Amino acid sequence: MLSIYPQNRTPGSQRQAIWLDLHDPTPAELAEADSLAGVAVPSRESLSEIESSSRLRIRDGVLSMSVPMVTLVEGGAPQVAPVGFVLSRERLVTVRFATLPAFDAVAGRFSDSGQCPTSSLEVFVDLCDELIDRLADGLEHAAAELRVLSATAFHVPDSPGRKAIRSNKVIRAQLRHVGRLGDYLSEKRDALLALGRAIDFACGMTADWGDGRMTPRMNGLKQDVASLDDYEVHLSDKVQFLLDAMVGLIGIAQNDIFKILTIVSIVGIPPTLIAGIYGMNFKTMPEYDWAFGYPYGLAMIALSAIIPLAWFKWRGWF
Repeated sequence: MLSIYPQNRTPGSQRQAIWLDLHDPTPAELAEADSLAGVAVPSRESLSEIESSSRLRIRDGVLSMSVPMVTLVEGGAPQVAPVGFVLSRERLVTVRFATLPAFDAVAGRFSDSGQCPTSSLEVFVDLCDELIDRLADGLEHAAAELRVLSATAFHVPDSPGRKAIRSNKVIRAQLRHVGRLGDYLSEKRDALLALGRAIDFACGMTADWGDGRMTPRMNGLKQDVASLDDYEVHLSDKVQFLLDAMVGLIGIAQNDIFKILTIVSIVGIPPTLIAGIYGMNFKTMPEYDWAFGYPYGLAMIALSAIIPLAWFKWRGWF
């Protein structure tokens, strides 16, 4: 879809547009945008390249920048789609392959005469501002989820008689959740750093454009990116800590299970030994002729099981 801003229907107005927004464009829309902008609009393949020289370029005074943006699909993994910016003094062309609320927010400003951008550079700065705000919102949401997971893992006492199997299932579910948050934060940081590099690149290349009133805003955006990058590093460290802690908790739960199995096996050895001794069919075994030989054998088996249990309990093994 090709959207042109400002949306003026007068003849020839498209040539005076300051923003062409291509959302998952068709070949015909790409050709129309090329004709209106007078520059080649990059394809998705070229926008997906990861080299800095491919993401940030300038040719004949026209800046080409690409940024990988992450979006969350409900019930699925984070989806990364490239966003391209082709910026000249006259207009801005954006190419995207995902629905991004930041673009809708900036597009809505063209219907408000008090907030309507007046230049291509202002549209670019407004878009970067909105994208950074939404990246910050995503980091805040991830931080809130990490706080809940941390409280669940470390600040909730074990309930009496809690079954180890249920506990392991809960921890495994939390472990998967933390892993998903780690993936999400990693993609967010990639987008944040790429956006910061694009803003820094544009700030240096557009210093002589217009009256320079966008420069303070772009410097402010660079500071926001730097602070959010530090915050994302803090969240990534917390994710790693929670991953290590939960793996340790699972190991402790498994050790408890093996400890119980070990105690049961040790307690069962003496009764088995006694039962095996009195199961031998020798004529000279005097206990066979006793009137209370059978109760005596049962008592020996019971005592041989109770004494190890009492010992383990006294030692605090369970």
